Order: sequence, then C-alpha cells, then structure tokens
Amino acid sequence: MKTPCLKKVAALSFIIPMTTMGLAFDVEAKNRDVDLVLLVTIDMLKGEMPFAHYDRLSENGIRHVMDNGLSYTNAHYQHSTTFTAVGHAVIGTGAPAAEHGLAGNDWADRETGERIYCVADPDIAPLIDTDVRGTSPRNLTATTFADEIVLSSGGKSRTFGVSVKDRGAIITAGRLGKAFWYNPPTGDFYTTSYYYDEMPEWVVDFNDDGHKDRYRGEQWTLLQPEESYTFAHNDDRDHEKGYYALGPTMPKDYDNPDDSEYYAGLRFSPASDELTLDFAKALMDQEELGQGDATDVLTISLSGLDYVGHAWGTHSLEYEDMFLQVDAMLEDFFRFVDDRVGLDNTLIMITGDHGSDDIPEYQHQHGLDAGRHYPEEFIDTANATLRERFDISEDLIMAFWNPSLFLNPQVMDDNDLAYPEVEQALADAMLAQEGVSYAITRTSLENGQIPDTPITRKIMRAFHPERSGNVLFVQNQFWYLYHNADQFSAMHGSPYAYDTHVPILIAGPDIPHRVVGRSVAVSDLAITTTNYMRVRTPSGADGNLLEEVVSERGL
Repeated sequence: MKTPCLKKVAALSFIIPMTTMGLAFDVEAKNRDVDLVLLVTIDMLKGEMPFAHYDRLSENGIRHVMDNGLSYTNAHYQHSTTFTAVGHAVIGTGAPAAEHGLAGNDWADRETGERIYCVADPDIAPLIDTDVRGTSPRNLTATTFADEIVLSSGGKSRTFGVSVKDRGAIITAGRLGKAFWYNPPTGDFYTTSYYYDEMPEWVVDFNDDGHKDRYRGEQWTLLQPEESYTFAHNDDRDHEKGYYALGPTMPKDYDNPDDSEYYAGLRFSPASDELTLDFAKALMDQEELGQGDATDVLTISLSGLDYVGHAWGTHSLEYEDMFLQVDAMLEDFFRFVDDRVGLDNTLIMITGDHGSDDIPEYQHQHGLDAGRHYPEEFIDTANATLRERFDISEDLIMAFWNPSLFLNPQVMDDNDLAYPEVEQALADAMLAQEGVSYAITRTSLENGQIPDTPITRKIMRAFHPERSGNVLFVQNQFWYLYHNADQFSAMHGSPYAYDTHVPILIAGPDIPHRVVGRSVAVSDLAITTTNYMRVRTPSGADGNLLEEVVSERGL
C-alpha cells in the first residue's frame, strides 16, 4: 500500500502542560508524524462484532486497524442513556452528562414540557432550501478532543464532522469544527449558518453530481454467499419492519416511485454509509485535510448499521450483512486516506456510540422475559396513581423523554405539592408497573441518596441537573423503551451490557499491536487521544488513560 513521505509540521512556539502526567512536552516535536486524526464511529456497532467476524473482514478495512494497532474487546459506556447523542458526546468529551450537557437525544423544557432536541438551535438557519430545523453544538457544554487539538495549534488545525445524522456529525466535531449531514427528503448533504455564511460551492457541486440517484434500479444484495451468514435463517422474522418499501427479505430494491421516500429509504441500507464516505472523500480533497501545517481532525459517523438494526433487529441477516458492507467500504476509504495523507501518519480510531438489543418479541419467543413498553399506558397508570394519592384532578406528568419523566410545575404549584414527596410517589408508581427495574428521583440524585450499584452509577452519569426530569427510570433487561413504542423493531438506550458494550480499535504512529481484554470505558478515549497528541485534556473529561496507546510514544 502506498504511503506518502512524512511531512514536517511547522514548529509551535509554545509548550502545552500535561497535567495528567505532571510533565510538559514540545507539541511540534511529538506530533509531526500525525497529519490526520480520523475517528470512525459506527452507529450501533455491538462490541463483539469485529472479533466474532474477524475472519470475514477485508484485510485492509477494519482488520487494518486490528492488525496494526490496539483492539479493546471489553469496552463499555458508563452511562444509562445509551443513545446516539450521548454516545457521541462521551466519545468526544470523555465527560458525564452533567459536564457534556446532553441528557439524551431529546429532553423536555422543565417549565413548559416542550421537546428539546439535542442539537437544535432556533437562532441558526439551515443552508438548504427545505423545511428543516436549525442545528449547532449549542447544547454541548464541554470541549471535545478535536476542540483541544484546534486550540493547541493556535487555530492551524481544522476539524470536520460528517454523518447522515446531524447529531452524529455535529457533536464530535465540537464547537470549533465544521459539520455536514444528510437531508432525508432530498438526498443532499448540507450544513447551517453556525458553520458558514453560505453553502460551500464544492458541497453544492457534490449534491448536483448525482451521487444520491445512482441507486435507482439497483438492489441491496448480500456481500458474501448466503450460506456463510450466521443469521441467514432470520431473513423474514415477525416484527421486522420494511421501511420505505425496503421489504422484509434480501435482496432489497432501492427503487421507490416517491422521490422523498426513495431518499429517506437510502438511510436503511448500505447506500447511507457509501454516500457518507463519498462525501468525506470530497471534503478531504476540497479542504486538503492532513496536508497543512498542523494536525487535522476528521470525524465520521456511519449511521447505516443503526438504521438497519432498528428496522430488522441485530440478529437479522440485514444487520450482519450491513456490518460486512461497512467494513468493505472502510477498506476503500482507508486506501483513499493512504493515497492522500498516508496511513502511517494517520491516527485511526474506530468505535460505536452504543450497542443494541434485538427485537423483544423475538427474544420472548426464545425464552427471555422480554417486552415492549407503551409510554401512553405507563404514563396514564402513573398519573392515575398520583391523582388518587394527592387528591387532585389534574395530571402531574407533562412529558416523557427516555429515561426521564417530567412533572408539571404549574400543577405542582397550584396544588402546593412538594417535589420530594411527589417524585417518590411517582417512582413508586413506576416500580409497581411490569417491566420496570429502577426508578430514581431527582431529589435523591441531587442529594447523593442512592445505593451504590453498577446500574445506579450509570444513572448518575446520565443525569443532568438542569435537563433531566424528576424521575429517571430503567426498564427490565430485554424490554424495549422509547417514546414511540412501535416506531422500530429493536431499540437501545439501557444500562445493560448489550447496549453499553462497543469495541475500541486504535492504530497510528507508535501504537503497538495488541489485544486488550481488561475492562475499559469509552470515556477513556478522549483523554487518551489528547494525551497521545500532547495537548490539553478536554474540559469535562474524567476517564482513565489507555496506557497501551501511549506506551511507545516517548516523552
């Protein structure tokens, strides 16, 4: 594989103190061999996948990182809200929710009950002619490792984030990066006025070049022989959902007579990640990433596996094939990076933003105590219990966004009710319902009055003092919990191992080849990256150093 000659990086005129190690380092002397930091987050990548399918992976795709770097087989998230926004925030900042700011993909305004989307920004305009919301990293309250790399270079380093999902692109790019993502109704990539005054011309050209339409008349077919798939027999299970005319069995036709349905449906197929990586290639060429006077950062979040897992479940033929398709696409993309920058001077990190459980009805058929929560039902039951308990006529619960229930402050005030008492009554009412394991009040969390268990520690790391609700609850294992009970076949979002377990794979200059089986946290990644790059630790990071990553880095 071609590897361009290493390029010298212009000397920086200052020294960054590394408080983690109590030492100081000359940044230029130790980072001249890293031209590009490349983070690849594969949405819903379960922790066992790269290792269980190692022999089926492309030699120069994910296996390139595994064979030339560190593979952490036992990495877990330490928070209970295992959703896309929170996972990306932890990857980027290494912080708990109280520091990084994101209580979930969504939460409620505690005064009005109105939904707040994690990257929504009403003061920002989308740079695209369609009816979409303005978005930015406004709600992110801690720096990311990418922010710190930019700051340490005096602004010479640049950061870009790319994804199908806005939150997947925006969050890891941080406040100092620029981000682009996909618009489902039109099939175009775009950005907002937070990043640019007008859409870059090269983005307009990319959208006009027909990338989004090349799947018309095509099919999603299996990458390998069907008999080689573990879940070949699971190609037509009950409760799978065939979104946007993408049916329950393989192969799947991309065609759809409705253009907006066609473009939206591409997300639930390999096309989503292929388009994302093609856009990333165009970005690298247009911005000349990794070819400047300081280290650049590119964060790519591949969303296709998540959409596929939600639609057909993680024990489906589709999910298994989608993972192999992603690997093949990364082989192609790594070749591109090698040609433009050189893999020998690229720090590559691959991880997932969360894992996932399979379809609960399928789990139940196989003997597990699995079920599906319907929010309108448990909210009605809890509201009835509270009305009777406090002898009032109004409902006290005004909103639910997983995992928080929000009390109505107006009803509380009108009836002169005390929050600690009502919160505990609500927690008790939730625990009395089927499929609920934990219910913890805001008052208990704020006062540190909770038992110290692995699950409660994860709830504490998910709690935000301003943005979380009055009661945070956790479903039983294998139970589906989401604000829309029937939107998807399978769901994540719990503190259980199937949702917290993801791989961490790292390769780059001075990183040894090793498989590490000890338990590590995904929150360790941000502080490890900044330590490796000899720059300041992200502002809210509280993880531990993955010492193998820097063991051969030298001082």
